Amino acid sequence: MVLKQYYLGCLAHASYLIADEVSGLAAVVDPQRDVEQYLSDAAALDCRIVHVFLTHFHADFVAGHLELRERAGATIHLGARAQAEYPFSAMGDGDSVKLGAVRLSVLETPGHSPESISILVCDPAHASEEPYAVLTGDTLFIGDVGRPDLRGALGWSARELASMLYDSLHEKLACLPNETLVYPTHGAGSLCGKSLSSETVSTIGIQRAYNYALAPMSRERFIETVTTDLPDAPAYFTYDAVLNARERPTLEQALARELQPLTLDQVLELAADGAQLLDTRESPKFEGAHLVGSVNVGLSGSYATWCGTLLDPQRPIVLIAEPGRELEAATRLGRIAFDSVAGYLAGGMQSLADRPEVVGRIERITAGSLAERLAAPDPPLLVDVRARSEWLEQRIDAAVNVPLPRLSEQLATLPRDHSIVVHCGSGYRSAIAASLLQREGYPDVADLVGGMTAWQASARVEPVDP
Repeated sequence: MVLKQYYLGCLAHASYLIADEVSGLAAVVDPQRDVEQYLSDAAALDCRIVHVFLTHFHADFVAGHLELRERAGATIHLGARAQAEYPFSAMGDGDSVKLGAVRLSVLETPGHSPESISILVCDPAHASEEPYAVLTGDTLFIGDVGRPDLRGALGWSARELASMLYDSLHEKLACLPNETLVYPTHGAGSLCGKSLSSETVSTIGIQRAYNYALAPMSRERFIETVTTDLPDAPAYFTYDAVLNARERPTLEQALARELQPLTLDQVLELAADGAQLLDTRESPKFEGAHLVGSVNVGLSGSYATWCGTLLDPQRPIVLIAEPGRELEAATRLGRIAFDSVAGYLAGGMQSLADRPEVVGRIERITAGSLAERLAAPDPPLLVDVRARSEWLEQRIDAAVNVPLPRLSEQLATLPRDHSIVVHCGSGYRSAIAASLLQREGYPDVADLVGGMTAWQASARVEPVDP
């Protein structure tokens, strides 16, 4: 048996290829939408991908089940409670498929979502009776569990799903043998839980000993624990969860339509008609010079998550990228089903060389210069766009906290006739914030270079009152 984990860092997403080399049969669990790596690896093993499983309708990415159906002819498997527009095999407790000697058996484990399943991997070469591993989807993470509040817009209360999650954990997953390997679908950085570990594999025994959600507690105590202190869910989560149940174009079809070069005049015309201008370059280059009206979300960070949080999937998106990186930018948008790319600016920023009237800039300010400005008679308004939990832990005394996901809805609280300096932890989120403020007409915006890290290095951190 081959059990291979693929980890996509920018979405903190793990997917899996399980193959039996003797029979030449393989399955993929929770694939990302660009599926070439699974097909290539299966071919290298001389195996065919005949099954694809979704442990649930994912909210944070669009899975590649339809792509594997089209490319490999794979049968799609979903939990028995699932409803979808495309044909699929419904899998309930104890249902299984065989890959030669390898057996994949389903446990229904609702809680993160009502249709959630976990998949037991049984291989006689490792143990004749007990499961070798369990792929837990978003039900059980390493050190955490899936949050139960992401189906509110679809009619499921967080308390209702948390109660289901309690049963799934304590009556099913926690009952597996201690040595059973645990492979979840997400790791640290995912917003599908509260505090996920950076580890990507564990065992049931270790999780039973150290995972707070598997500790002995009453149902009510568990519900209270898993429904409090949850991070903000990005706006696109419900959009993706619904889309994972629908028939839709494949990523290949979407990219063929989207990757069209556009002249500057075409881009400006699209922007005038409501298109969103997305500049994917790194913040120093963006702030040095950019097309007026564009928003900066750099490819080096959690690009798809922030695009999904701040952009509208129903409005056209025009890409402004370093030449040669347009495909990457569009593909990563495609992973969250933002298939509304209208094209990209041909030649990138070089196309603005003779058009200075459409070039914007954002001031980059150092920690030392900011300290001087804050001590002046008319200091700028300092806006910290980190999460509130970060702000409560450590902050610059003069700062007000407006978390980046809430910036657009709180614009009315920020003065337009006063200078504003934004900062975050390192500079990635503050560059996004500065670009949003400038796009919305704030005339005097600066970005703290290096963010809180640079401020700390200058020994200017203010203690937080307990």
